[in-house]
Amino acid sequence: MAKTSSKKNSSSPHAGTGDDESARGRLLSAATHLFCKNGINATGIDAIIEEAGTAKTTLYKLFGSKTNLVNAVLESEGKQWREWFIAAMEDGGGDAQAKLTRIFPALKSWFAEERFYGCPFINAVGEHDKDAKQFRNIALKHKKIVLGHIEKLAGELGSSEPAVLAHQLGLLIDGAIVAAMISRDPGVADTAALTAGPLLGQSRAKKKRELEAV
Repeated sequence: MAKTSSKKNSSSPHAGTGDDESARGRLLSAATHLFCKNGINATGIDAIIEEAGTAKTTLYKLFGSKTNLVNAVLESEGKQWREWFIAAMEDGGGDAQAKLTRIFPALKSWFAEERFYGCPFINAVGEHDKDAKQFRNIALKHKKIVLGHIEKLAGELGSSEPAVLAHQLGLLIDGAIVAAMISRDPGVADTAALTAGPLLGQSRAKKKRELEAV
């Protein structure tokens, strides 16, 4: 979670803002950990405020309800995860092939973390009414951004159907996340990478043939 400062200027008209932001950060951090580890439905407000070290009134002042807190956690976690994931592909430069090939090694490092509890979006949708749109819309928004970046790279790679390739890789990503959560084996990312290899190779070979024909 983003770091917040506990410092505040007592002479400022916004002197309370620092405390609110600090409490908000602690509540988001505590809720994220508990929701991911134990599940949303299994985590009560009392457990969250105990871990965050805040009063119940503070939680309701800042978020209004547990549902709003869940939404805030998903939005925050989604943003942080996307920034990490896209940076993992882009850092180091190279062509589209190199960037897309970095997907599964990055996931493997994530799977190996002590606090890896799977995808919060998959978990949230999975433990709630499947007809409910409450968390599904946030999950779809997150997925659209992730697939959009992969699709852009797939187009640069030379795929004739970059959206299809992006969805194929997206399915491998989601499958690897679920498999790693269940098995606690980071190595499932290697298997997903082996499956993705031919998909990327076909697109690259097609682009090479097209360039040679020019």
